[in-house]
Amino acid sequence: MNSDSPKSRSSVFNDINKAPNRAMIRAMGITDEDFNKPFVGIASTWSEVTPCNMHIDELARKAKEGTLNGGGTPFIFNTITVSDGISMGTEGIRFSLPSREVIADSIETVMGAQSYDGVVAIGGCDKNMPGCMIAIGRLNLPAVFVYGGTIRAGKVDGKDIDIVSAFEAVGKYNNGDIDREQLHKVECHACPGAGSCGGMYTANTMASAIEAMGMSLPGSSSNPAETKEKLQDCIDAGKAVMNLLSKGITPKDIMTKKAFENAITVVMALGGSTNAVLHLLALAHTIDVELELDDFERIRKKVPHIADLKPSGKYVMEDLSLIGGVPGVMKLLLDKGLLHGDCLTVTGQTIEENLKEIVPLKEGQEIISFENPKRETGPLVVLRGNLAPEGALAKMSGLKIKEITGPARVFDTEKDATDAVLNNKINPGDVIVIRYVGPKGGPGMAEMLSITAIVVGKGLGEKVGLITDGRFSGGTHGLVVGHISPEAQVGGPIGLIQEGDLITINSETQELTVNVSPEKFAERAKDWTPPEQNLKGYLSKYARLVSSASKGAITD
Repeated sequence: MNSDSPKSRSSVFNDINKAPNRAMIRAMGITDEDFNKPFVGIASTWSEVTPCNMHIDELARKAKEGTLNGGGTPFIFNTITVSDGISMGTEGIRFSLPSREVIADSIETVMGAQSYDGVVAIGGCDKNMPGCMIAIGRLNLPAVFVYGGTIRAGKVDGKDIDIVSAFEAVGKYNNGDIDREQLHKVECHACPGAGSCGGMYTANTMASAIEAMGMSLPGSSSNPAETKEKLQDCIDAGKAVMNLLSKGITPKDIMTKKAFENAITVVMALGGSTNAVLHLLALAHTIDVELELDDFERIRKKVPHIADLKPSGKYVMEDLSLIGGVPGVMKLLLDKGLLHGDCLTVTGQTIEENLKEIVPLKEGQEIISFENPKRETGPLVVLRGNLAPEGALAKMSGLKIKEITGPARVFDTEKDATDAVLNNKINPGDVIVIRYVGPKGGPGMAEMLSITAIVVGKGLGEKVGLITDGRFSGGTHGLVVGHISPEAQVGGPIGLIQEGDLITINSETQELTVNVSPEKFAERAKDWTPPEQNLKGYLSKYARLVSSASKGAITD
């Protein structure tokens, strides 16, 4: 049976008094020989609720195969996932960010209850990826994360489309720019199979960040979902976790402050999602690494946005994979002196060692270019001012308009704001305000691809501003600012804005202000009370526990 090594949690079953425990384990086909090997959990996020995860059952079996080949005894278990794309624009979106905590808690629970020695976690959609990583950080057991992979591009009339195309098509249809038949055609072809949304949206952003951090195998973040390379990623991950177990390498050895800086660097270079800031802050807290919004700002100022990827560009992750993927980008960044090459990874080697044989991407090609970057500095900009004392986030990539000052159009729900846009009640120059949708106020900090895509589809993308204490999908683009902290529900200034107040968004000066004096704010605050929420169940618990977005909306 297992040696009594302090590294082996499953050795608890060696005790003669644990015969009943072993009896139950034997019912699953485990033999005397299997008891002599480390027990490894394969945390699968397979489900049929989203295309991002519908293929992960096969990937989990491949990870199990790799673990067996590496000398381990693997056990597959499942956790939940929800689909942001499906719940977007509905009341269900309130459960999206909270699901991150459920996923982390459930993986930690199974790993703890079953006394497993290591874990391979496989995620495919926006929240189960950081959820897996938060659990990995809490457990601090040898671990490898595998990304389920990106979806193929859809096609309509010879042009590549994706899920964001479908959201924007709603605005175009409402505007009379396309007919019902064309809208239906986009709907039917936007998502052609398994995998996560194809652009540099939240899933592909987080996959790239996790690989840059050293917690995924090289290349696995950019290998598409339905490929033999993705199946091999999972087999290799099973073998890799056994190597980590033999060497005693744990996530805290890998996820250092410098590793987080590598992740932020890659996110900035690729033009990643604002959600990466939220999730990396939460993960850093979990792993006891000091990370703040100012760290993102520091790195942003020295890293150009070099990738022409959707939503602010032309290409998708599948295209990037064909020219060298994330390893090729990382080699280019390393050669430019922008990555810490000495950071340890799940291969047991450093970033520099992993990239030694990788050919860096050419600088002048279409998808990746240092010579002609989309932006001289990173696109994820922290804004501050009297509307966001703790900070707010904007993704300023691919925008011609860098600032706007306009009258506030105030809405306390996303639905009311969406109705106003669809009914042509929003004018060029307006600044839409959507509040009471933050971590506590939503609760759950709703993602707002639906309304922002409709704004773009209506031709208002660079003609209006939008600010919120909620957040945005990685597919959102336009003059939009989210994560405003403190949020309205806890008395933040965004809750005191009135219709017609002049709001300024300026990405160059990083300003988010309203022309309301401190005295006027104080006067308004006297009459302000938080709205009743009347919550029950999980959202009630979440609202009581969750922190500010500026701290990653953590609950522990």
